[in-house]
Amino acid sequence: MVILFDRFNIPEDVFEIIFATEQQIIVAKELTKYIIFNKGEITKTAMSIFATKLHDGTYESVLDRGQYKGKKVKLSYNKRQFYDRILTPMKAMGIIDYDLYKKTYKISTKFQNDMIKIGLMWKEELRKLGASV
Repeated sequence: MVILFDRFNIPEDVFEIIFATEQQIIVAKELTKYIIFNKGEITKTAMSIFATKLHDGTYESVLDRGQYKGKKVKLSYNKRQFYDRILTPMKAMGIIDYDLYKKTYKISTKFQNDMIKIGLMWKEELRKLGASV
């Protein structure tokens, strides 16, 4: 996944940097809250239940953004698109980890660590090219 941002207009919400649409932002944030609410780790079955509730339009939440801010709403999001556009990118970027042995998903700090690593790589590349940084 490619993250494009304008360093002079970085939004307050990190989800706005990572995801392209308002709907993706809301669903990714709800998934994160769902995992945190479940002690930071959920089973593969619990993830499937979350995705199915979204698909069926029965997942209820109080939103913290948009025109329905502060209101309890039912969210709807296609199950296949959830896996393709939300969960898979979050796993690929290190926001969520999947443990193959325990078959669980959990919140990860790998994303943060990788962003620091990328910054250091950039600094090293400049140094190699002769810039004094």
